[in-house]
Amino acid sequence: MNANATKMAKSHEIDRKWYVIDAEGKVLGRLATEVADILRGKNKPIYSPHMDCGDFVIIINAEKIVLTGNKLDQKLYKTYSGYSGGLKEMTYRKFLAEKPELLVFKAVKGMIPHNKLGDKVATKLKVYAGSEHPHAAQLPEVYEF
Repeated sequence: MNANATKMAKSHEIDRKWYVIDAEGKVLGRLATEVADILRGKNKPIYSPHMDCGDFVIIINAEKIVLTGNKLDQKLYKTYSGYSGGLKEMTYRKFLAEKPELLVFKAVKGMIPHNKLGDKVATKLKVYAGSEHPHAAQLPEVYEF
């Protein structure tokens, strides 16, 4: 093998860690980009774009996340059922109050690939509104950025 050849990751070589990130006071978009990089494995030297090389991420305190500017009142979350008149809209203030976990999950999911690999990567993201999580057995490390 050539000494200068690019090393591609193999599934048995990937070492997965668990990280806990406290979202309290963090800006939503900046948190989501950092988490998306960890989930993809872009922070590792063994990163391969065609493989799931990333780590598991637990986000706590999703209810205390921050949106800058007037996004809480002006930005709208929209869902469409497919039927006429089936468009539902809600402001991010209401969305954050009702479903903070979904708000953070959708922000991160939008920053990973929209294909089968992205779906697999998204399963490694765990989001909780409060400060408690049920993953203590995995011995997660606190991740600061």
